[in-house]
Amino acid sequence: MRDAFGRQIDYIRLSVTDRCNLRCTYCMAEDMQFLPRRDLLTFEEIEALARHLVARGVRRIRLTGGEPLVRKGIMDLVGRLARLRSEGLEELTLTTNGTRLPDMAQDLYDAGVRRINVSLDTLDRERFAQLTRRDEFDRVISGIEAARAAGLAIRINAVAMRGLNDDELPALLGWCSERGLDLGLIEAMPLGEVSLDRQSTHLPLDEVRAKIERSFTLVPSLHRTGGPARYFDVADTGTRLGLITPLSDNFCAGCNRIRIGATGTVYGCLGHDQKVELRDIIRAGGEEALDAALDRLLAGKPLRHAFDVDQREPALARHMSVTGG
Repeated sequence: MRDAFGRQIDYIRLSVTDRCNLRCTYCMAEDMQFLPRRDLLTFEEIEALARHLVARGVRRIRLTGGEPLVRKGIMDLVGRLARLRSEGLEELTLTTNGTRLPDMAQDLYDAGVRRINVSLDTLDRERFAQLTRRDEFDRVISGIEAARAAGLAIRINAVAMRGLNDDELPALLGWCSERGLDLGLIEAMPLGEVSLDRQSTHLPLDEVRAKIERSFTLVPSLHRTGGPARYFDVADTGTRLGLITPLSDNFCAGCNRIRIGATGTVYGCLGHDQKVELRDIIRAGGEEALDAALDRLLAGKPLRHAFDVDQREPALARHMSVTGG
């Protein structure tokens, strides 16, 4: 699959639910209105869509949400998708908040998942509770340890926010290094109405990098995972630091992905509302109609997003959890 700018699309971010058991202040409102379960694609429909996409050249699928591990029976779907490796899928990965990992990490590994991203913005329990509006810090840490024990490669993802966690980001890198974990730092993206003041908390990652380099030696890395992170090898520890900079250093020229929401809505870009609806097409059957819809999406996929941190209103009304973070 190629878009109008010649970019090959071989990476899918596939949401299985918009629900989450946390309420991170930069991502969600406290009182979210979640989708009725009947509106979600069934596991059979997700499997059929994934198989079709793999046949069209998709090589990596990342399961997202909301929080993907809160969907009932999720391990059944993970097993179904992992079996697509015999049809050309190279990697099935997952992004999670970590709260369900104590019970599910070994099952994920046994099903064929080898690499996960875990969201963790702070190592301070009280600050964690403030940022997520939930007291789940100990369970997340236990989940990370369970994932390590199961043999999963882990990247910790942290949203960098001025005045909220910028003072501990070098220490977070040190903590990750001690445990053999990679760290990805992310600039908060302006999606949906949230309680956080995005303008005052915006933190360009060049500032963070400069602060980190007072304690660590960062060497530009050739490592790539198919995502938007620019990686640096941490010479002192042997781990990696990834910087995801949608606001301060646009990376859209190399975009290789589309995002599929839990209802079958497919977005060409995180920062635009350009989309096609696949649920009814999947339920009606017929690969020609499915291909035609995907081709329309690819033809209209924007060159880049239009995020602007100086704009007071969010770039889009929908929350990240609806798109499939």
